[in-house]
Amino acid sequence: MKRGITPTAIERAMREDDFIVSTTDMSGRITYGNRIFIEFSGYSEAELIGSQHNIIRHPDMPRGVFKLLWDKIKSREECFAYVKNMNKDGSFYWVFTNVTPTFDLSNELTGFFSVRRKPKASGVKIMRDVYAAMLDVERKAGAANAVAASTKLLNDILKEKGLSYDELVLAI
Repeated sequence: MKRGITPTAIERAMREDDFIVSTTDMSGRITYGNRIFIEFSGYSEAELIGSQHNIIRHPDMPRGVFKLLWDKIKSREECFAYVKNMNKDGSFYWVFTNVTPTFDLSNELTGFFSVRRKPKASGVKIMRDVYAAMLDVERKAGAANAVAASTKLLNDILKEKGLSYDELVLAI
């Protein structure tokens, strides 16, 4: 349970033409969210702006995935991912996201720009299984070692497939 929100089994499906857009500062605080983001999150614009982006994090998402995302974007690289998010009412929605770092005129990293769209059902199925395995490893490893354990598992899966994370999510 997160912030008093109990996850439910109710899924909200994105429409084909939906694009969820948000921007954050360097610490992950939301600085902008479009109307589709507001709709799917279930929060008002006032509740979202200034909040940590993880306000919509679903507990089914392994911490190792977010470490990968943060490492890539802090290294000035864009990242693609399948992500399960949670609405304020506990329902969930899957997205295919592209997170891109943003820069000022001096080429200093200022934050992140994220565009999410309806994911492929085949990709959700594959990543749901990968994420479940990662969560299981995280639970067994304990809080102090959870991220390292699930990151190792993900890297082992990627090595076995001969793909980077981006290559995997773009291929499925």
